Amino acid sequence: MINAVFKKASLGAFALLYSITALSGGGGGGGGDGGLPLPSTCDVNCGYETGPAPNLSFVEANRGPLSTATFNVPGSVDGFGGGTVYYPTNINQELATISIAPGFTNTRSAVAWWGPILASHGFVVITIDTNSRFDQPESRGRQLDSALSYLIDEGNRAGSPISGLVDENRLATMGFSMGGGGALHSASRNRLSASIPLAPFNFGNGNFGDIGVPTMIMACENDGTAPVNSHASPFYNVISNSVDKAFMEVNDGPHNCANGNNSNNALLSTYGISWMKRFLDKDRRFNQFLCGPNHIANNRISDYRDTCDFL
Repeated sequence: MINAVFKKASLGAFALLYSITALSGGGGGGGGDGGLPLPSTCDVNCGYETGPAPNLSFVEANRGPLSTATFNVPGSVDGFGGGTVYYPTNINQELATISIAPGFTNTRSAVAWWGPILASHGFVVITIDTNSRFDQPESRGRQLDSALSYLIDEGNRAGSPISGLVDENRLATMGFSMGGGGALHSASRNRLSASIPLAPFNFGNGNFGDIGVPTMIMACENDGTAPVNSHASPFYNVISNSVDKAFMEVNDGPHNCANGNNSNNALLSTYGISWMKRFLDKDRRFNQFLCGPNHIANNRISDYRDTCDFL
């Protein structure tokens, strides 16, 4: 999250900071510029599904049906600043993989809530630290790519805790604030299977009209750091309506409303799990939570848009 001093800084001061950190903040190696593997072309009856037939209480729960474990990635790793990997322990099949980046000045702890809940629903997840806590959105996007490349390599390495668990053709990015801007940059550069930017912030231009990745933007109605009308909403609008996309705005939410570990947990789980299950696992059983319901009837949602039906 952008701190109070930063929020009060002038636009000119920010532009100077941007130019300095863009040069020094690092970026991912190995991912990006189409460097990640192409997504699976299978769309139905792919055999990727895990878990029982879902109902509302299932997707709202604090954890999914699988037990999980973690291991840490050192900051000396190439391309990003280290992280924590979350993975299921009681499953024996290749799984979709998700990298998650924090926001400006944050560490991985800001997005840690998402790691175990996604892993417990059958995903391999990494929450990352960035090379510098001041890295800008485009750099964070390349670091998200590098983290996915790292997990692919670990999935192929004998002796790794996630050996044999990573499906390199089902990849997704997430991120909060500037990390959400990074997720959008990654989705504009790669053919991923899914992306979920959380209260995304991006200063300047991004090629977000190039996004062809199924993307759900989670916005926060009272976001004073990345105001919805100048960040999340135009980012959503510029993505083609031919792309599977959705926009969910948390009622009265401050900037960090979509990070989890708060009163919105059931809401975030419902939409985050459903989006990843639908587009990473090709599991159409989760369409019921994304298309059809009167989302605005939920008093925790102030705005909802989509390009349903997701066939």
